Amino acid sequence: MAGVATCAHCGRYSDNQVPAVGAVTVCAVCAHRHFERCNICALWASATRYVSGGRRVCQGCAAGFVACEACGTLLPDYSVCDACQSGAEVWNYSYKPDPRFHGEGPLYLGMELEIIVSQRHRYRAVSAVADAVGRLAYLKNDSSIEPSGFELVTHPMDYTFAMREFPWALLGELSALGCVSDRRVGLHVHASRAGFSSPAHIYRWATFLYRNEIAVTELAGRRSRYARFSTQARTRIKDTAKGQPHGTDVDRYQAVNPHPRHTLEVRVFAGSLDPVRVQAALGFVTASIEYTRGLSSHDIARHHGWDWPRFTDWVHTRTGDYAALAQRLGEVSLACAS
Repeated sequence: MAGVATCAHCGRYSDNQVPAVGAVTVCAVCAHRHFERCNICALWASATRYVSGGRRVCQGCAAGFVACEACGTLLPDYSVCDACQSGAEVWNYSYKPDPRFHGEGPLYLGMELEIIVSQRHRYRAVSAVADAVGRLAYLKNDSSIEPSGFELVTHPMDYTFAMREFPWALLGELSALGCVSDRRVGLHVHASRAGFSSPAHIYRWATFLYRNEIAVTELAGRRSRYARFSTQARTRIKDTAKGQPHGTDVDRYQAVNPHPRHTLEVRVFAGSLDPVRVQAALGFVTASIEYTRGLSSHDIARHHGWDWPRFTDWVHTRTGDYAALAQRLGEVSLACAS
């Protein structure tokens, strides 16, 4: 344990420092929230690589491994690539392979869809997913789902790629097998921080979501204690925008989880096996980011730029890009009017 120093990540003075890659130290809080420990040199690193078999290593130690020719996963001498050889596999909750980016970016989305599965149909459901998604996604166990359920996790993909290339028919196949995804479970969407133009853009976007809590929850199809619109989170939006750590690990259960190192996680959506609803969730995250990208202080002050009707009008002028979102907005509007 290093002595008293300034954390190289948050800049705060602390007497609880740990050694990190680059001959610097970081405070223990930042280490556990924003870094991972290399399983070889034991230093904390802001970016690590997955090694087939489960280890994670810093970039320096990664140079000592060969990479799988098919997918790039690092390989120990004694192992085949588990990412390529797994087949119909449901990984443990901590499984986190190196991301494979699909599309042009720079805004990438990662989808986590929780699915309830009966034990009787679990093998067929897992096999159906493996056959359909290939290397685009993988399955994980999650204790928040019933024992035989799983979480479908995609690798990062931009919105256009997702609409065109994700095997949307798979959701119907899972439904036909008796699988369920509804408001009892969640659909989480990660958006890459690199896809925002600036911290000010993140601030405008997150403020837009929190200001429109009622409309967002209606669109999302649920209100959940795992996706709270808390006063604390709203008051810390500036810290979220700057990537500064705040709150405890439990505070990831917010409408927008600020804790992932490279993404912002929108947790509000109810699970679904309806392709339109899932596409609408991805569409909403993308559209809200693009809508707030060019939102000026003049738009906000003089033209109600943060108001929900302004956003929905913007979406309806772009139905070619956001067809599922526009349809879902129409369904929600009709339901509210009846």
